[in-house]
Amino acid sequence: MSLLRDAQQLSLYFGLSLLVFGIIGNGINILVFTKVRIYRINPCTFYFLMGSIDNLFYICLNLTIRLLTDSYGVDIYGGSDIWCKIRQFCLPVPALISITFSCLATIDQFFVTSKINFLRNCSQIKWAHRISIIVIIFFSLYGTHAFFLYRILPVSQTCESDDPAFSIYVPIYLLGVICAIPVSIMTLFGLLTYRNIRQTIRLAELHYDRQLIRMTLIHIALVAISLVPYGVTKAYALITSSITKDSDQQMKEYFATTIVTLGTYFYYVGSCYTFLLTSKRFRQKVKEQIFFCKRRNFIGPF
Repeated sequence: MSLLRDAQQLSLYFGLSLLVFGIIGNGINILVFTKVRIYRINPCTFYFLMGSIDNLFYICLNLTIRLLTDSYGVDIYGGSDIWCKIRQFCLPVPALISITFSCLATIDQFFVTSKINFLRNCSQIKWAHRISIIVIIFFSLYGTHAFFLYRILPVSQTCESDDPAFSIYVPIYLLGVICAIPVSIMTLFGLLTYRNIRQTIRLAELHYDRQLIRMTLIHIALVAISLVPYGVTKAYALITSSITKDSDQQMKEYFATTIVTLGTYFYYVGSCYTFLLTSKRFRQKVKEQIFFCKRRNFIGPF
């Protein structure tokens, strides 16, 4: 029971910290990427902007619910099928939208650094706007399966799906769709971008693009660090699902799963802080926007 209590305390305090830093960090991203023109008209930073808006929604909803259920034992469903379905819709859809925007930002940097003129022309803000709308609509439609498959099960009184076909798809989603595929795409295009940089001198004249590329590459590392352990944990759980485990082993695995699951929130929380570490220009723009807001709101003495 000690590990169970430790897991609950970890969820509470670490989860609260993630929530606070996530709201602040994503708020800074939204402020800078909407106010600074050089970011506002850039397709890559537009994807970061859309991802930050999505991340803010995700952590405010899902992390708050996790804190209530894991730390305080609150029954958020209250036996309601409707809330159960809405919750299961809001869990995967924002996550998939966010990770897709990260993939698109990486692909855009590959286009920008390419020697091929056609690929460079693919990086246009008007296309970023259209693709973003398509992504949101596509994954919103994808998430509608929750309204048909999830319900409050009468025996366990939990919000789950008892469809046997869907139970086969769940590990594919957790291992492939949310972990392996996006990490592989971002790693591939990150390496291709790095190769483009090594093969051209064009970027030597574009200091801002160099900083944006660094922001994108460190973002890839953030995604890998946050999501790969989660995928490994889910793979382990799937492989050992047929093995009988004693209560002590179950508690250890539950504690480890709690740590890894909370670790996935680094992706939704940490982009602003990695941008601050890797880009001098981003740091400068953050200072300018914050102090500008302070000066604008300051009323001098009469």
